[in-house]
Amino acid sequence: QVQLVQSGGGLVQAGGSLRLSCAASGRTSNLFNMGWFRQPPGKAREYVASIRWSSGETFYAPSVQGRPVQGRFTISRDSAKNMLYLQMNSLEPEDTAAYYCVAAPQSTRKYDYWGQGTQVTVDP
Repeated sequence: QVQLVQSGGGLVQAGGSLRLSCAASGRTSNLFNMGWFRQPPGKAREYVASIRWSSGETFYAPSVQGRPVQGRFTISRDSAKNMLYLQMNSLEPEDTAAYYCVAAPQSTRKYDYWGQGTQVTVDP
């Protein structure tokens, strides 16, 4: 089992920045990937970015809600502290969503574990 506890998020003006954090605990030695999903209000959940836990290789969605991800958002991890981050810059109102930290264990390589979610609201 892996437990994920998120922090960060909140209200920001358009053009501003926020950093989301996710603390992983439990069987973190068996992690394959960690990542971020988000769910805008009234819309489907969507993939944002992920990181290979062992190597740090990063992956990004080409775009979310028609906006580029790479170049605005940066996923990173501190494997020694079992922390995952999402630095979000140049935020736009379309980035308003509930953001979820996710973890995939080696055994399934699927995002079996989800954080509690954190709200990000971007005012125009």
